[in-house]
Amino acid sequence: MERKSSMDSFGATALILFALLLALNQVVIKVSGGGFGPVFQAGLRSAGAVVVLLVWMRLKGVALVMPRGVSRWGLLSGLAFTFEFICLFTALDFTSVSRASVIFYSMPVWLAIAAHLFLPGERLTPLRVVGLALAMAGVIWALSNRDGADVSWQGDLAALGAALGWTSIALMVRATKLNTVKPEVQLLWQVAVSAPILLLLAYASGDLVRDLQMIHLAGLAFQIVCVASLGFLFWFWLLTLYPAASVASFSFLSPVFSVILGWVLLNEAVGLEIWGALVLVAAGIYLINRR
Repeated sequence: MERKSSMDSFGATALILFALLLALNQVVIKVSGGGFGPVFQAGLRSAGAVVVLLVWMRLKGVALVMPRGVSRWGLLSGLAFTFEFICLFTALDFTSVSRASVIFYSMPVWLAIAAHLFLPGERLTPLRVVGLALAMAGVIWALSNRDGADVSWQGDLAALGAALGWTSIALMVRATKLNTVKPEVQLLWQVAVSAPILLLLAYASGDLVRDLQMIHLAGLAFQIVCVASLGFLFWFWLLTLYPAASVASFSFLSPVFSVILGWVLLNEAVGLEIWGALVLVAAGIYLINRR
């Protein structure tokens, strides 16, 4: 397909479905946590994604090439990826999908602040400052709500740590030589570095397998194939077709879908505070990415 100058119906539909996929992934992680310890589940997902990506790259003829001076950034992005998913899987082990998602998907807020400080040409405009204030207010509102059985400071802080880990990866990709490497190679570095670290940490903690059933194995397979490898490759492909700002503007849908799916599929109690925080965060993300 040819490069597009603006979003069309195909791109909008694809990005809505991708946001829905990411939201469903939060539910699947939560459910699969009944069979695996959180860090062990994250490690197995990364290890499986390495295999899928290597097969994909072989079939597509993508060479595993890293220009001089890029490997250290690949390693650092892998370490940030490790931190991100230790935090995310731990957060979903401690708290509800809806609560963790509102905090985790505040990532564009932290990226906008980091880009303003470190990236030339990424200054905060008045519109983006308004978006930043709305999203920050939403996160604070979510954190201040301490009612409910699924409320946990450990879960809240882990979700916030995951958002910051994701931010650091995005910043490295935009500000270093990693942006000269093919997306498949970037993603391979992240899962290949994270897999052994996560598996070793899981073994050291002793929290490997819980009440393992077929649904947990199916959930793990879904994460490996549909999200951690092919799903993200699909998103990178959309970035090659459409302007990055247009693609990013759909990111506000992910926390919306996550809260709805947690409510519908897991019967999570979603109070007025979470709905209000969700509206503020989603509106803020939209304004931050809007051009």
